[in-house]
Amino acid sequence: MSQDTLRTVYFSYFHSIVSYGIIFWGNSAYSSNIFKIQKRIIIITMNARNTDFCHRLFENLKTLPLKSQYIFSFYYSFTKNRDLYESNSEIHNINTRFSSDLHTPNANLTTFQNGPFPWNQTSY
Repeated sequence: MSQDTLRTVYFSYFHSIVSYGIIFWGNSAYSSNIFKIQKRIIIITMNARNTDFCHRLFENLKTLPLKSQYIFSFYYSFTKNRDLYESNSEIHNINTRFSSDLHTPNANLTTFQNGPFPWNQTSY
């Protein structure tokens, strides 16, 4: 197959599946295993050796590694949903050096703490 066909296959199958909901599962313990799979697929797609430096392969394919893709998706989601978050100055009127920082609500559930959205803000 040509490299353009393999690139299309990569983006249509692997990249689309990995991108779906990455802000929710991208920080999980299994993400390192998925990154190893991604590197293997990139090596096959680019017809490279296992010893080649993967950073250049990602650049040539014009895609991001899994961790970078997670960070990009998280920040993109944050900027699109900025109205869901509050700053510390909106919570209290005390002028501190952290007043412009985002307010993080306290929660006991680890699934809530690891999630990107403050859905359950009434529990703090």
